[in-house]
Amino acid sequence: MPLVLPPSVLGFYLLLAFSPGNAFGRFLDETFGLRLVFGFEGLVVASVLFSLPFMVHPIQSGFQQLPRSLTEAAYTLGLSRRTTLLRILLPNIKPALLSGVVISFAHTIGEFGVVLMMGGSIPGVTRVASIAIYDEVESLNYAAANFYAFCSP
Repeated sequence: MPLVLPPSVLGFYLLLAFSPGNAFGRFLDETFGLRLVFGFEGLVVASVLFSLPFMVHPIQSGFQQLPRSLTEAAYTLGLSRRTTLLRILLPNIKPALLSGVVISFAHTIGEFGVVLMMGGSIPGVTRVASIAIYDEVESLNYAAANFYAFCSP
């Protein structure tokens, strides 16, 4: 969905899904005490869901570059699939994992729609640079918007 839907639409659907007024959101709240809407935890979950597709290609390329004999040798030595993945394959694709994490993080930093829908703009809680810049531009306070744009990562 993150590749097809605009970020604000995805954020809207995540807001509905995680809302305590919805069955899933109520389940998270009652069972785990986890309220994801308009909080930092919700921003993290929404950002991860939004950015996950951007990790797929680097990781897929990393796995494709590994020789098939590596997996076969691990199975021949009696390693389980899980152990093979965790102890053999993943350590051998560290550069691809790092690349995926960096791309996803960079993409998330500039994200606006998902963050605004899930977190709102609560000062000190969920207000991020992109939303602060937007708020200042909307108020025609270009000096403050320029400050936020220049000083944010």
